[in-house]
Amino acid sequence: MLLTTPRPVRIETAGVSLNGDLSIPAEAAGIVVFVHGSGSSRFSQRNRAVADVLIHARLATVLLDLLTDAEERTDAVTAEFRFDIPLLAERTTGVVDWAAESTLTASLPIGLFGASTGAAAALIAAAQRPQRVRAVVSRGGRPDLADAALENVTAPTLLIVGGRDEPVIDLNRQAFARLPGERELQIVPGATHLFEEPGALQDVARLATNWFLDHLG
Repeated sequence: MLLTTPRPVRIETAGVSLNGDLSIPAEAAGIVVFVHGSGSSRFSQRNRAVADVLIHARLATVLLDLLTDAEERTDAVTAEFRFDIPLLAERTTGVVDWAAESTLTASLPIGLFGASTGAAAALIAAAQRPQRVRAVVSRGGRPDLADAALENVTAPTLLIVGGRDEPVIDLNRQAFARLPGERELQIVPGATHLFEEPGALQDVARLATNWFLDHLG
């Protein structure tokens, strides 16, 4: 089934039901699961901008909420879930399994696009599902929070960091040194943590698209 507009999906995993938006272009070469960062959701404008570029490059995308509606309401007040990396990683792994087994997407190689704390969840999921996750991209991520899982990530991994996001650059360099497989660190000149500068997000989308096409296509 080929989708040209986003289709709402419900993904059952780890005892909860997660909301997602699935887009599958014609002749898709793979599928990219977006793992959002702290305090974000499937409605993130930055992730949706990157997803649009991927879709035009014939890559399917899933943008999803890693928290339930009730958890999001609680998190908006307490912030207790957004930094719960084990919880986010468990649910990301469940979404990987869903993408590998769903009749809509089972034929498509899987990539993960993680932002902020979502990058750590994506890397842990990649370490736990090495036969299913074929590539990972981190945007302004905290891969260091994946901790011991970093040494078990075999999927080709691209870390993208803003050139003015100095603390996160250092954390990415430390994580980069611990990744055992194919990896690359790209620093976008002049960009801050959210890549809000003119052209910065377009650079992220271009780098991510090329990485996924190289390793999923």
